Amino acid sequence: MVRTTAAALLALAATSSAFTVLPGPSSAPPASSLRMASDGPASDRRAVLSTAATAALSAAAAAVAGPAPAQARLEAVNRPDLLPKEPGQNVIQIEKFLTSGQAKRMDSMLANLEKDTGFRVRVLCQSYPQTPGLAIRDYWDLGKEDQKDDKYVVLVVDQFGGRGNVLNFNVGDGLKFALPNVFWTRLSGKYGTTFYVKENGIDLAIVNAIEAIVTCLRSEDQYCVNVPDQGLSMRSLGM
Repeated sequence: MVRTTAAALLALAATSSAFTVLPGPSSAPPASSLRMASDGPASDRRAVLSTAATAALSAAAAAVAGPAPAQARLEAVNRPDLLPKEPGQNVIQIEKFLTSGQAKRMDSMLANLEKDTGFRVRVLCQSYPQTPGLAIRDYWDLGKEDQKDDKYVVLVVDQFGGRGNVLNFNVGDGLKFALPNVFWTRLSGKYGTTFYVKENGIDLAIVNAIEAIVTCLRSEDQYCVNVPDQGLSMRSLGM
């Protein structure tokens, strides 16, 4: 088993300083959890989010053999070879949790959402340690320092060996008022638990979570604290 030193985790954290990294409710990603926000009030304000970087950085951390020499340069995982050759894919499946039809429909739904509202929602399905890691930021142009377009959310789906919540979110600052902390907690608690996945399937967990997000962002107020009910019309989802 690969061990990672604290120094390695700090070095990896520095490569993704634009991300706030917090594991989702009941999630148990490998290696140590990373908190990118500093302690204190600033951390409290930003402590919403479990993130795409949670899985990416966990994979990055596990890729670093330890203990490493103190002066050694520790490289983060960066696997662009795992990403699609075609640009602009809203749904990427390193691990195929969705059927081709589900993925295609979801990709279209998210493209329509971005066109109509400007909100960018992306989905990455992976199985640790198979992850593109930091390469996902460049592919989707998200989570970069001084980035003005921060109206995005990335859902990273990873079962982590069946040990925790499968839904992990990275939410840009442009969405934290429309969809506050409590919404993400309730959403992952409703659809991301191991019990829900066992009873309904991971594909339904992903579909329902994404449809709930889209419904909220398409609502008149563009604001939610509660997870919308299922069974919404295709028209309300922009289809």
